[in-house]
Amino acid sequence: MTHPEYILTLSCHDQRGIVLRVAGFLAEHGCNIIDSAQFGDPESQLFFMRVHFALEDPSVPDADLRTAFAALCEANAMRGQLHDAHAKPRVLIMVSKIGHCLNDLLFRYKSGLLPVEIPAIVSNHMEFYQLAASYNIPFHHLPLAAGASEEAKLAQEARIIELLDMHRIDLVVLARYMQILSPGLCEALKGRAINIHHSFLPSFKGARPYAQAHTRGVKLIGATAHFVTGELDEGPIIEQDVERVDHAMTIDELTAIGRDVECVVLARAVKWFVEHRILQNGHRTVVFK
Repeated sequence: MTHPEYILTLSCHDQRGIVLRVAGFLAEHGCNIIDSAQFGDPESQLFFMRVHFALEDPSVPDADLRTAFAALCEANAMRGQLHDAHAKPRVLIMVSKIGHCLNDLLFRYKSGLLPVEIPAIVSNHMEFYQLAASYNIPFHHLPLAAGASEEAKLAQEARIIELLDMHRIDLVVLARYMQILSPGLCEALKGRAINIHHSFLPSFKGARPYAQAHTRGVKLIGATAHFVTGELDEGPIIEQDVERVDHAMTIDELTAIGRDVECVVLARAVKWFVEHRILQNGHRTVVFK
């Protein structure tokens, strides 16, 4: 017999007895824990927990379980969520003219490696409408001319918000979307938008960062996936990775390596998000792998 499965996540002030109370709650409601992870942060004095469990008592309805969990959270000052473990989060991907991350995410989605639904792709350019069509995903071309007015930008973002509402989007992925989001849209997407960008030591901003890195002779290149905030590229970091490079590599070779790292880092971040493994801890994240 197949039992419904859930993922419980919570954060609260660190104190004795939290694990006992959660485990007791699950036992009392006919649930069996499949796996569990927790972390107490001595700096923030916060406790974080993720529990994957099965509801094995058929006499306990889903609505009753959720109501009881909400009461547990309220009684213990917890910020908690209860997710259907088999529900596929709905993801909207945004992209501009560089498509390696989009292509990688679509392949993982189609092959079943990424348990999501992708009801829409948004772009300010037309480059990838055929790629979207090959996966039977609606492609929305929302152009924004260089130097566009604030009014035009807000009108374009209003259309994006319409799509988010229409498709009941759980996560927005900026797969090399090269437009800065307005503070209003960043706030609307707080905690549910992930961006990817290159990571260099030293950092190179502006056009052609891999060419700048090549000129400076960098030895490490990498990528960072982070939550989107109103501070450009300053949101809580979810995942990072690096690759070593050397003097013999051309700009094109550096770019290819960098794009491979970007794909892997972004895919990990998205997968961890949809599996409810990421909890925010102030300006940092706790990631239960």
